[in-house]
Amino acid sequence: MKRFLLAALLLLCQSGAQAALKVVTTTPAMAALTRAVGGEHVQVSTLVGNDRDAHMLQVKPSMMRAVRDADLVVAVGADLEAGWLPEVLASAGNPRVQTGRPGHFEAAMQVERLPDPPSSGFSAHLHRYGNPHINLDPLRMAQAGESLARTLAGLDTAHADDFHRQAAAFRAAVEARLPVWRESLKGAQGAVLYHRDAVYLLDRFGLKLLGTLEPVPGVPPTANHLRELAAQLQGQKGVIVQAPWHAPDGPRQLSELTGLPIRILPLDPPADADGQAYLRLIDAWVEALAAGGTP
Repeated sequence: MKRFLLAALLLLCQSGAQAALKVVTTTPAMAALTRAVGGEHVQVSTLVGNDRDAHMLQVKPSMMRAVRDADLVVAVGADLEAGWLPEVLASAGNPRVQTGRPGHFEAAMQVERLPDPPSSGFSAHLHRYGNPHINLDPLRMAQAGESLARTLAGLDTAHADDFHRQAAAFRAAVEARLPVWRESLKGAQGAVLYHRDAVYLLDRFGLKLLGTLEPVPGVPPTANHLRELAAQLQGQKGVIVQAPWHAPDGPRQLSELTGLPIRILPLDPPADADGQAYLRLIDAWVEALAAGGTP
């Protein structure tokens, strides 16, 4: 009898340990946000590392397996993953996480978005709903975190108070850091971006987008575009920023023409990041922008 009770107690404990919501995120920034808001009540995995461009990915069986068992999919959204996520969702066959269902959350759709530049033709880097790259704006991330708390609370009502409290704590941490970041960026001019993936960060702190190496989103820099951009940048201070997956030739050529320094920075924290690691990512961007120079 004692053995039976012990076995039953062990089974109960194991069941409790497995009660955490299974959340699959599309990017490490979304994983960090989910961990910040969900805490111990979520089990988080991400489909993409911070060394990959989340616009275009090759769909893998491992993605479908992860999504098949998920209670919730957390995406950046606003078409960022439009080139691959719909196929993953359709192939996974999990009705809980399909678009429009309670188990599908898109962070960028929870906040006001900046417009993408007008362009003709199709590109995976052009988006119907505005620029989706909200992950480098800490305040928009905090706002998305509050919406995510409501989504998690709908899936796990027993821990609703925890989700809302943790979302509020993440927002408070962001707001406490904002004046520090602003002070660090006093006098900073702005940045040349390879892609329009950090415009939210520049906009948040009143810095200029000095130009983009891509003449059109998703199109590699051309020699003619680099010459024109270099002419526009003569006498200006700032920094050239590229992601780890961007080809180095364009940034190097522009740096040689203008004297602007190059910084290679990830758009996301590491795959196992939490809210604090996300804030350290913003620290790194602020440091790079501040080092770009003043007039």
